[in-house]
Amino acid sequence: MRAVQGCSAASARTEIAGRSAIDRMEAGMDFLHHSGIQATHYLQTSYPAAQDWFLFVSFAADLRNTFFVFFPIWFHLCEAVGIKLIWVAVIGDWLNLVFKWILFGQRPYWWVREASFYHNTSAPAIQQFPATCETGPGSPSGHAMGSAGVYYVMVTAILSIALKKKQPSWKHRFLQAVLWAAFAVVQVCVCLSRVFIAAHFPHQVVAGVFSGIVVAESFQHIHSIYNPSLRKYVGTTLFLFSFALGFYLLLKVLGVDLLWTLEKAKRWCENPEWVHLDTTPFAGLLRNLGVLFGLGLALNSPMYVESCKGKQGQQLAFRLASIGASLLVLHLFDSFKPPAKVEMLFYLLSFCKSAAVPLAAAALIPYCVSQILTQQDKKTV
Repeated sequence: MRAVQGCSAASARTEIAGRSAIDRMEAGMDFLHHSGIQATHYLQTSYPAAQDWFLFVSFAADLRNTFFVFFPIWFHLCEAVGIKLIWVAVIGDWLNLVFKWILFGQRPYWWVREASFYHNTSAPAIQQFPATCETGPGSPSGHAMGSAGVYYVMVTAILSIALKKKQPSWKHRFLQAVLWAAFAVVQVCVCLSRVFIAAHFPHQVVAGVFSGIVVAESFQHIHSIYNPSLRKYVGTTLFLFSFALGFYLLLKVLGVDLLWTLEKAKRWCENPEWVHLDTTPFAGLLRNLGVLFGLGLALNSPMYVESCKGKQGQQLAFRLASIGASLLVLHLFDSFKPPAKVEMLFYLLSFCKSAAVPLAAAALIPYCVSQILTQQDKKTV
């Protein structure tokens, strides 16, 4: 009897200790979130004139600009950097999705409305903006992670091109200091913008920056991305999609709803029109996988081989014309918004639209430019 009582007492003490640890952890997270709310409140009340700047920075840090702006420029100036940008952006955002599903990160604009932390006091007034009401979990920040990874690739690429196997000089060191300082300024601006609009807590943007740098640095040592076959691109795309879908279904079977944030976004967003389907986790997943698949199609197409790999591919006029035409066409193409009334149709069209971006910039447009320049050369002769 005494042994049974001793076991019961030990179990009770263990349960109490476990609950205490959980309570301490929840209290710590509440304090961390409260500190983030205070930071958002301070930025919004102290720097209201910076609102337009922060909104612009948040827009500019979106991965869409990597695909529609940075990729066509870098691909035609230095093909390897353009390819690396796509891989870092896509794999980084895929990892960001997995991390978000694991970490269950809150977002400030709904946490401040629901938290029991403020049951005895009034919660700070937090302003919302059209870019605030993202529907996925908040940790780590996708904008901060994507921006850090993409800009890390571009900075290291510029430094590598500037060095060109020469011994580092004071000019190279000066350029290095300037570029890394600019990198730091950009990341600080992105982090502050996401905190300002109440889309993320400070610890989430910091985690995003470090995660993005780790992903970009990892691809510095992966050289197989520059010449894979279409089969490998298709296989990678299917693997990434299958893993994410399988992980989602597995947790759903276990009773974990990974779309719990969508209900919170719809409930606490001040303007229902600010809740967009393209901010959901699966919309981002299919958009990025479409870009990767499209890159595989482009690099294995006859149009790419004939134009970019031909004699004209080495000419500066061809490259500049391809960049200009790509930026113009992709800008017009970006204005097309898939209809969101039918969810599955929206996802399918988003995938196709994204796949068309690298296919157009790396194959179709350069081929058309090549044909035009060829015709002009014939007329000149």
